[in-house]
Amino acid sequence: MSEFSHLSDKGEAHMVDIGNKHDSQRLARAYARVACSDAILSALADQTAAKGDVLATMRIAGIQAAKKCSDIIPLCHPLMLNKVSIDIELDPSNQCVHIESLCKVSGKTGVEMEALSAASVAALTLYDMCKAIDKGMIIEEIKLLEKKGGKSGHWESE
Repeated sequence: MSEFSHLSDKGEAHMVDIGNKHDSQRLARAYARVACSDAILSALADQTAAKGDVLATMRIAGIQAAKKCSDIIPLCHPLMLNKVSIDIELDPSNQCVHIESLCKVSGKTGVEMEALSAASVAALTLYDMCKAIDKGMIIEEIKLLEKKGGKSGHWESE
């Protein structure tokens, strides 16, 4: 009945069987950008935010989000991640914070959702920890930058 990979012949949602796929080295990088005020950028640079070390908390939150991705994204396979990293760059000239996540796994399915979750939750954590300074922050962009491995091979954003 269905040509959709996550629907059964009866149209019911199900988790795709990846049991017959071969393990391969997989990597995904994702990006988030948060527009914010000079006051927030200063608090981040000077580590003076009332809630504590925002950048360290963003990294931890992003890593946790990647690890828990299958708990929050329906039908997403749980993965034994080999690496998760979160890089954060303050960009005062453009009044924003750049967040980049990297996830690696040796497995049967891709790690794109983990990378996207990591970047997203790091951005949400920035908002949560700095909303007392300025609630006008905007999470402007979340996107996949790159994925490697698996049947579809290498893909990069333009």
